[in-house]
Amino acid sequence: MLAYTVYSEAGGVGKTTLAANLAKAEVRAGRDVLIIDLDTQEASLSHLLDVADERNDSEADSLLRHMIDRPRGPFEDLIRTSEGIDIVPAHNILEYASKHLRRREEEAADFGETFNPNKQLLRVLREAGVHETYDTLIVDPPATADIKLHNAIHTTRHVVIPFEPSGKGYESVQGLDQLVGGLEDNLDIEVGVLAVVPNRYKGMNDQDRFLETLQEDGWDIPVTLRERSSMLEGCWAEQCTAYRYVDEHRDRKRDHEVETLEKIDDLAEHIRLQTEVPA
Repeated sequence: MLAYTVYSEAGGVGKTTLAANLAKAEVRAGRDVLIIDLDTQEASLSHLLDVADERNDSEADSLLRHMIDRPRGPFEDLIRTSEGIDIVPAHNILEYASKHLRRREEEAADFGETFNPNKQLLRVLREAGVHETYDTLIVDPPATADIKLHNAIHTTRHVVIPFEPSGKGYESVQGLDQLVGGLEDNLDIEVGVLAVVPNRYKGMNDQDRFLETLQEDGWDIPVTLRERSSMLEGCWAEQCTAYRYVDEHRDRKRDHEVETLEKIDDLAEHIRLQTEVPA
């Protein structure tokens, strides 16, 4: 199974829209796709794909409940579907993931048991047979380097990094490199970077210089996504992927938007052909 985390220290809607559109590209390629939303922001993937109706429901089951062995139903009942993509939506209780997972770790220690708080997403997905059901798993964590990110990376072992090609974006990519190195040391795992994806590219000289520097540093940059504010803002307004937005909410096809969708398809294929890893 292909498994990766879409992560950027800068966060923002660019991370989430890339995760959603890569998932849709995988569906278009005929693959069964599950995406896990670990981001507690209101403008999360769950909102973008219109599956966030139980986010505030204190009585609803949630992924975190399964991670701390307090489920209210089977894992399969957490899954919602939008545009052919299966999604485990975020719930507000995820905001307290660190507190609940650490408490569960302490309880286990009191009884002489082992409970690694960084491996619980991996455990839940394995027990649910996700690796046997799906071809692709994508995790969208928050920008904060917290226990949710640790679980995401422990599960997927690979990351895709979106960033804006600017000074701040370059620092973000370099910072993530250091973060990944630290996670490898702390979690005792190897983490691979499948792709660095510049977005909101405007063709400015400064941006080209940053991209050249990144490539010289050895980063894999398979595609560059240009500025497409109108299309991406439309996706959030209509709560859909860019593919559906262009097909259903544009009165005419715009060549530059079609080109962007083709690049996302190419990116998904590039990631897919690099490696498929167990999750």
